[in-house]
Amino acid sequence: LDFVLVWERNLNEKERSVAPAGNENLNLHERWRQKFLRKLEKAGIQIERHITEKDKKEIRFILLNAPWNVLCYYAEELGLPLPLLAIPNQSQNWSNELLKKLRIPNIMYENVPNQPLDYYTCQFKVTKLERFLGNDDQSTFFTNTQRHQILREILARTVYGRRKKAEVGIDRLVTENVFTAAFPLHDGPFTVPNEDIPPENLSLRQILYKYWARWGKWYKYQPLDHIRAYFGEKIALYFAWLGFYTGWLLPAAFVGTMVFAIGIYLMINDVPAKEICESGTKYMMCPKCSICDYWPLSHICTTFKAGLLFDNGGTVFFSIFMSLWAVTFLEYWKRTNAILAHRWDCFEFEEIEVRSRDHFYKEFERLISSKINGLVKCFTGKPPHLSLFGKRGLLLGYSLLPSIFVVLIFLVSIILYRIVIGFFMFKVGSPLIKESAFLIASLTGSVVNLILILILSRLYIMLAHVLTRWEMHRTQTMYDNAFISKVFIFQFVNFYSSPIYVAFFKGRFVGYPGHYYTLLGVRNEDCGAGGCLIQLAQEMLVIMVGKQIINNAQELLVPKTKPVYTIYSRKKTWCGVFPSHNPTSGQDWLFLMYCNLFSTYWSLSVLQFGFITIFVAACPLAPLFALLNNWIELRLDARKFLCVYRRAVVERAQGIGIWFEILDVITKFAVISNAFLIAFTSDFLPRVYYRYTHHKELHGYINFSLAYSPPDFIAQNHTMCRYKAYRDNDGSYSLTYWNLLAVRLSFIVVFEVGQFY
Repeated sequence: LDFVLVWERNLNEKERSVAPAGNENLNLHERWRQKFLRKLEKAGIQIERHITEKDKKEIRFILLNAPWNVLCYYAEELGLPLPLLAIPNQSQNWSNELLKKLRIPNIMYENVPNQPLDYYTCQFKVTKLERFLGNDDQSTFFTNTQRHQILREILARTVYGRRKKAEVGIDRLVTENVFTAAFPLHDGPFTVPNEDIPPENLSLRQILYKYWARWGKWYKYQPLDHIRAYFGEKIALYFAWLGFYTGWLLPAAFVGTMVFAIGIYLMINDVPAKEICESGTKYMMCPKCSICDYWPLSHICTTFKAGLLFDNGGTVFFSIFMSLWAVTFLEYWKRTNAILAHRWDCFEFEEIEVRSRDHFYKEFERLISSKINGLVKCFTGKPPHLSLFGKRGLLLGYSLLPSIFVVLIFLVSIILYRIVIGFFMFKVGSPLIKESAFLIASLTGSVVNLILILILSRLYIMLAHVLTRWEMHRTQTMYDNAFISKVFIFQFVNFYSSPIYVAFFKGRFVGYPGHYYTLLGVRNEDCGAGGCLIQLAQEMLVIMVGKQIINNAQELLVPKTKPVYTIYSRKKTWCGVFPSHNPTSGQDWLFLMYCNLFSTYWSLSVLQFGFITIFVAACPLAPLFALLNNWIELRLDARKFLCVYRRAVVERAQGIGIWFEILDVITKFAVISNAFLIAFTSDFLPRVYYRYTHHKELHGYINFSLAYSPPDFIAQNHTMCRYKAYRDNDGSYSLTYWNLLAVRLSFIVVFEVGQFY
């Protein structure tokens, strides 16, 4: 049995469909269904029909099997690589080899039974059948995954209506609800019925569950060859990348934790921190807002010390380390990817081998007859002189810009929210609340920002689907790459606009006492005397950790509750009435439909990888949080593929696709970001400058970093105050400011040259 088609309907629909004046849509679906099955039989597919009825509902299981001659014909047409000669499996892990040489026991290694062999392969030719390994046994010559791949290709090519209207393939039939589902079967149950069964007698699914998907195997090597044998190269490469990435997070998490611990030591012994905490009323600071009072700098003693956990010399070293880590990680992943692709015979896999999308011809026909010329004229005011696809690209541009503006509008709204809420709490709150008014406003603003980000995230994914369909991509790979690129642009702006604002823009356009800049009549936000880096760390933790908690909660609870509810409700109705000779078809029908790897790749590569590289200088613990998340993510994904989803059809792939290019873009952006973060946001360079020009122990640094309010402000308010800036008494930039600017720009040049060259 190679494939299963499922058709579910109410029995009263059946009565309407056979009535003289029956439902036209049901009749059309019935004609499509019957024609599709006749075409399959004509193509040589063996079909078994089984009907199950209960409580006015009917399920029809169409069991499909491809005979030997059909398998050979399509294997040659698809160019499937088949074995010529078996060789010992050459898979190895560098850490295992290293520990062997050092004679250290390796707790990560486990002997997984039935290790798949490696082969010399060649594209299948019927005329050369006798040269292929195992040609004497037709039942085992093609593996289960190869049979599934061939059946899936036949189902995707079979016409059920008019080809000009793109009435082709099983995907559209499932979309039109002609069939409820189409899927290959799992290899029996995933649980081992009896622990006394020898490991070599277990099915591949049971081996994967016992030696890979269980929570107790979180520290073991992944059996990648077994995963590839069961799920195919595309899914296996995803798990290979996730395991490789998680392994590389170990040194990053260790160094980050050490840097954070050093920050605790520096916080306790920091001279400027002691000066602030012991200053009393020595430094009276200018009001934070138009209705705020003067305040002593000693009030931020705790906040300033907390900021030292994220803004010290160790974090500068760590940002340099993580920039090198990211570049090296990608280089070594390219090497690992090439090794796996070569070993799995997909290194020379080309897109020409991939068929056109099922909806391509339908979309093309609709495009020809659409009024897109009128739409372009409406936008530009001129008759179009572009090709049809060029006009689609023009409309795409008109859609991208407003979407980005929406994110910026929300960002401005969050800024105004923090300012207004801070004013309100300061005005009506108790003395304790007044002291923490702007901190509370900042925290609640970050939470509100996360909620808006999650809402926009879903909307942008839907918008990206619509825009990508407009572009008329022929193959699924082209479609996926275009879709992922748009999602990356949207989500990069969506998720990173707020941290980028805090890191590089907040507090830059404040002005000075008596000459403050405003936004919509409200004084611009300032970072405060504690600096922006601690606020950036807060923003990162809320967005990154909050998103990870929500994702893991969804994967732990939704795949637990939704499938359990679905399976329970279906079992309650259909228990005991599935086809008795093949109950697996009914059991697999209860599972959730496998979609794709998009959401997992996106959350790990775009969101997580970006936060641990672009803004790592603000939060050394980010790699540790990422590591803990990935340990959970890997086991969750393994269990979902084995125990929750229907079996996925094998897809060949050379690597992780466009996700690697996205990781590369993020890495390059991270190198630039970290340089500017250290130079302009961190207090590291001003401290270094003060050490070499004034005092090695930083005595007097606080007074050095504070400016005096200008005379016109003192004359108006009858009070002198201090504010954090490098300005003269008249408000103009001091010589120290320009010297520091030269130091900062020099640091950026040295940092970038050192990283890129």
